[in-house]
Amino acid sequence: MVKKDAKAYVYINGKIMGFVDNPADFANEIRASRRKGILSGEVNVAYMEKTNEIHINTDSGRVRKPYIIVEDGKSRLTPDLAQKLKNKEINFNYLLRNGIVEYLDAEEEENAMVVFNEKDINEKTTHIESDLSGIFGFTINVSPFPEHNSLARHAMLANFTKQAEGLYASNFNIRFDSRSYLLFYPQMPIVKTATYDSINMKSHPSGQNFVVALSTYYGYNMADAIVINKAAVDRGMGRSVFYKTYSDEERRYPGGQKDRFKLPPATTEGYMGEHVYSKLSEDGIIEPEMSVEEGEVIIGKVAPPRFLEENLGAGGLEEKMRDDSTILKAGEKGVVDSVVFTETTGATKIVKVRIRSLKVPEKGDKFASRHGQKGVVALIVPQEDMPFNSDGIVPDLLLNPHSIPTRLTFGHLLETLAGKAGAVSGKTIDGTAFADEGPKRIEAYSKMLEERGFEKYGNETLYDGITGRPFKAQIFNGVVYYNRLYHMVSNKIQVRSRGKVQILTHQPTEGKARQGALRFGEMERDALIGYGASLLLKERLLDQSDKTTIAICKSCGGMGYYDHIKRITICSLCGKNDFEDVEISYAFKILLDEIKSLHILPTIKLKE
Repeated sequence: MVKKDAKAYVYINGKIMGFVDNPADFANEIRASRRKGILSGEVNVAYMEKTNEIHINTDSGRVRKPYIIVEDGKSRLTPDLAQKLKNKEINFNYLLRNGIVEYLDAEEEENAMVVFNEKDINEKTTHIESDLSGIFGFTINVSPFPEHNSLARHAMLANFTKQAEGLYASNFNIRFDSRSYLLFYPQMPIVKTATYDSINMKSHPSGQNFVVALSTYYGYNMADAIVINKAAVDRGMGRSVFYKTYSDEERRYPGGQKDRFKLPPATTEGYMGEHVYSKLSEDGIIEPEMSVEEGEVIIGKVAPPRFLEENLGAGGLEEKMRDDSTILKAGEKGVVDSVVFTETTGATKIVKVRIRSLKVPEKGDKFASRHGQKGVVALIVPQEDMPFNSDGIVPDLLLNPHSIPTRLTFGHLLETLAGKAGAVSGKTIDGTAFADEGPKRIEAYSKMLEERGFEKYGNETLYDGITGRPFKAQIFNGVVYYNRLYHMVSNKIQVRSRGKVQILTHQPTEGKARQGALRFGEMERDALIGYGASLLLKERLLDQSDKTTIAICKSCGGMGYYDHIKRITICSLCGKNDFEDVEISYAFKILLDEIKSLHILPTIKLKE
């Protein structure tokens, strides 16, 4: 521990500026000046007793949070001021300017003793929490009842909120974003929060209210899989449009040459055949509302050759050009939505083509509630085969009941009940964090349901759509706001039987963009070894990958090469012509070559 009477160093934004004799009084003096408005409200000060240091922070990028100041055991926010704030006679900035509320950063919070309510104030109290939901961030506060969920789910639901499809901008039809997703029929949630209203999120919603039943369905919604109603999909549930923009420009090169947008003539180097350019108009650009498939050209362009000596043709008369057109990528198709011509600051022409494709929910598409309960569609069931209640209401989505207790997302259950209560009473429900105690909330929703003839906890007898028999157990169901996320199977699906290989290793390329293969890794190999499927293992790791045949010299074990002039294979070590062909992985041949580069000579011994 540092001596009490030692001088305390003063740091401003981490830099030593000097020292003071009585640090605690010094820090309090700065706070008093800030509250009086002598110092900026952006200044934060913290006295670290253990190290006897004072840290003053004024830099940008700090996370700060508002607290109500407590002085002499009383809150500075008097009932009179609270009433004025409610009547909108004063605003939040008035409270900041008059030293009633102040922002603390993470360091100054170390010097604060904060209580939740005025009744908890004692002699040590320095501040009152201005709003309990302030402990959560912006994205989590948009989700209802977050205080009932496990901490691990908060990180997930924050990500899912960002990945949800919706109305991301009202001027989407004149924007040329590289990729964007737009939900066709976005809705406002029945259960919403104060944050949702304050940021006016209803003007750009990102989800839909689904009728959800917690039920299994013949094993199709095991784990995180979900089953959805085909009739709901046909009515537009989760339907969206995907926009992708392709752009190209006429570049200029040294020597006065430049690219040109045009229909490439058949004499162009790299010409791909007439059918590929069939949808282009005379200027080489595709027209709006044309449907396009993968591999078709959407922007025709010719460019000068890469090397100057190639530039003059046979008689030195014609200029050689190569094809540099923009092709629709593999696995993509759609309709040309719009085309724009524009110029860069350097007066070179740019063309942008936006492709539109419809995305109807299908098996493999991802949905998530606002509680981190994600799921992938495993089955789309005709409405007549779905469970139904005595009123003929059919759920839009079936969620496995096992996904709730293991994830501790009780907020999801609470939203199901609240959503149902809101739907039958025609009201929106407030789901702001810490707005009310849990049991009181449940009682209020139960009362709303009971008054309208429903079972108070949201349980109902459902009937099996296939057999028509009632299920023995009562099934919990209600209304939950679900987001469709932009992870769609149509954008991720890839398949390959044969294709490009890497030059160095002769193994298949990786990645969807390069028509690549999926990695068969170490753990997959372990699984096949565990099953004893040795032939399948050989096929994956050798036959379908980088199998190569090399000639091994029988006398010295060296690798042979083929002499094209003499038309025989010769051993590079002993010069003999007695070989055995051996099938190996090309990666092994590279290893042998790399060992040779270390001045070590590996040889291969052959046995019968």
